[in-house]
Amino acid sequence: MKCHHCQSQESKVIESRDVAEGEAIRRRRECLKCQHRFTTYERIERPNLVIVKRNGIRQLFNREKLLGGLQRATEKTPVTNMQLEAFVADIERELYSLGEPEVSSTDIGEMVMDRLPRLNEVAYVRFASVYRSFKNIASFERELSKIRQRKDPK
Repeated sequence: MKCHHCQSQESKVIESRDVAEGEAIRRRRECLKCQHRFTTYERIERPNLVIVKRNGIRQLFNREKLLGGLQRATEKTPVTNMQLEAFVADIERELYSLGEPEVSSTDIGEMVMDRLPRLNEVAYVRFASVYRSFKNIASFERELSKIRQRKDPK
């Protein structure tokens, strides 16, 4: 594995750990040349899954794009990278279990919106503000009401 610090091809594995409920292996590595430590992930290669965007454009599913959006939503919250990896793995597993070669981006967004309040409510509101394109405070208030109703159904 190439060191992104010095570009050396020689590294050793210091630690390996299952993540995302066994869907991936996280490896801590150390460069043998500069001793820089870095993390890599190993996961099963799956067939390409095409995402159909709202505007009709098709693109390959990119778990890193989903993970990046969730990292922005969970910034400055107690949610860990390991929790996010498991969260994304769960979404990814469900997408592939559908058995469809194409999935709409709306379906993925709804999967995230359905699960995210259980992970972190602040992250949910942040994600929802982008996903639902909130334009004003009333939009936020409606979404907060939904969270309250879920927590305290009467």
